[in-house]
Amino acid sequence: MRLTTKGRFAVTAMADLAMNGGRGPVTMAAISERQKISLSYLEQLFGKLRRSKIVESVRGPGGGYYLARLAEKITIAEIIVAVDEPLDATSCGGKGNCHDERQCLTHELWMGLNEKIYDYLASVTLQQLVDSQIAANPNAVSVVVRKKDAKPTVITV
Repeated sequence: MRLTTKGRFAVTAMADLAMNGGRGPVTMAAISERQKISLSYLEQLFGKLRRSKIVESVRGPGGGYYLARLAEKITIAEIIVAVDEPLDATSCGGKGNCHDERQCLTHELWMGLNEKIYDYLASVTLQQLVDSQIAANPNAVSVVVRKKDAKPTVITV
């Protein structure tokens, strides 16, 4: 699997947003500072996340980003796919032309691994990731709890 910096940074930024969004929209500058991810890189990622309806933005003073859905409804696989990160362990990109326009001997092995990786990442929600971070770091800040068509509520942990 070729999970690049793009996918890792997208998941990291989304975890930060979920953990710090309880007080209102979170700026990319704040995420950049906390996670040491360049602001220009975050702008690219958040543009894709917004187009995929995973985050929403608020413009103007006090603006920033917040989750478009509950963290428990967003999977890690969804985040990675939204930023155009391929979840693929094959050398041919899943096309089956890895060996002189034919499948290589191990193609099915890597395709099976792709399925397992995707299934695992699709089974882990952003909320589960946040919960594991809070358990590992009891000094974590707040968690966004947002009911449909309601303002976010802060839960201090």
